[in-house]
Amino acid sequence: MRDVPVAGRAPAPDLARGAALLLIAVANAHTFITHRGIGVRTYPLDLTGVDAVLAAAQLTLVDGRAYPLFALLFGYGVARLARRAAAAGAGPDAVLALVRRRGGALLAVGTAHAVLLWHGDFVAAYGLLAVALAPLLVRGSAAALVATGTAATTVLALLYSPVALTRETTASASPSLLAPDPWSAAVDRFGEWLFGNLLVSAVGLAGAALAGVLLARAGWLDDPARHRRALRWTAALGVGAGVAGGLPLGLVAAGVWTPSVPAALVAGVLHAVSGYAAGAGYAAFAALVVARAAPDGRVTGALVALGRRSLSGYLAQSVVFVALFPAWTLGLGAGLPLWAATAAGAGVWAATVAAAVLAQRHGRRGPAEVLLRRLTYGRAPAATG
Repeated sequence: MRDVPVAGRAPAPDLARGAALLLIAVANAHTFITHRGIGVRTYPLDLTGVDAVLAAAQLTLVDGRAYPLFALLFGYGVARLARRAAAAGAGPDAVLALVRRRGGALLAVGTAHAVLLWHGDFVAAYGLLAVALAPLLVRGSAAALVATGTAATTVLALLYSPVALTRETTASASPSLLAPDPWSAAVDRFGEWLFGNLLVSAVGLAGAALAGVLLARAGWLDDPARHRRALRWTAALGVGAGVAGGLPLGLVAAGVWTPSVPAALVAGVLHAVSGYAAGAGYAAFAALVVARAAPDGRVTGALVALGRRSLSGYLAQSVVFVALFPAWTLGLGAGLPLWAATAAGAGVWAATVAAAVLAQRHGRRGPAEVLLRRLTYGRAPAATG
C-alpha cells in the first residue's frame, strides 16, 4: 500500500498546522520556567507588568487552544488516510490495520520524545487514540462519534476544573527540569509522562480528534471555497467562544481576579471546553485564508511548508527548549521572565519555518515524517515537494 504524495495534500490543514506550531511553541515555553512558583496551568505565580498581560493573553487565545486544534487535524488526517486507502482498494480490515500501524508509529515516536526530551509529549497520545479507537475513527457513525466525543469532553472538563486553584511555591511542577544530570532527568521525565500525562492527554484530545473525523467527512477543509458560509460561522463562533471561555482563567493568572472556589471551578471548566471551540474556529479561519489567498504565497506557502513537516517542527521545538532551559543543560529557565520564554518560543518557531521553506525548495520531507512513514509503510518514501 503506497503513501500519498505530499503534493496531493489539501493546503488548509497544513496551513493550520504550521500556524498552530507557533501557538504550541508559546504555550510550551512557559512550562520550562522554574523557581518562580506554580500557578494557573503552570504559569509562574504573582505575575506583574508585561508578564501578567502575556499570561492573560495566552490563556485566552493560546493555552488549551493549540492542542485541541492539532487533535482536530489529527482526526481529520486519520479519516483522510482511511479514505485514501479504501479508494486504493484496501479492504476494511486492511484499512484498520493501516490506521493502527500509523498509531503504533506515533506511539513509538512520542514515547522516545517523552523519554529523551519532554514529558508533555502529545504525539504518543494520538498514537494511543489511533490504536484504541481505530474502528470508531474509521467507520463510526456520526452519532457514535458525537456521543463518545461528548463523554471525553465531559471527563476533560472535570479533570481541569481545579486549575484556577493551583498555587504552589515549589520550584517546578516537573522534577525532571531540576535534575542534575540527563540520566536522572530521563527517569523523572518518563514517570511524569507515563503516570501524569499520557492517559490524561489521550482522554483530553479524544473529543477534538473525533470532531476532526466529522470535519473530514463534511469536506470543509478539502474545498473551503465551497463551504465559505459554514466556515465563517465556525470561525466567528469558535474563536468568540474561545475568548469568552478563556478570559476568566487569564484574569486569574494575571492577578486581576481572585475568584471564590465555586467560581474558580467554573472558570476551569469553561477554559477547557472553550478550547475545543477555539480549535475548531482556528481551523475554519485557516481554511478561509486558503479560500481567499494563494496557498503558495510567500506567507501562506511558508506556513504550509511547515505544516507538511509539523512533526519535525514540533520535535525541533523540544530539542531547542531542552538545550536552553533545564538545570541539566544551560539552566536558563531558572527565574526566567514569561516574556523571555514567549520570545524564545516564537523565535524557535520562526527558525522551523525557515527550515521548512528550505526543505520545501529542495523537495525534502521532514526527518520525522520520513521516519513515521517508514514505520507505517515499511519503506522509505520518495522525496517530494
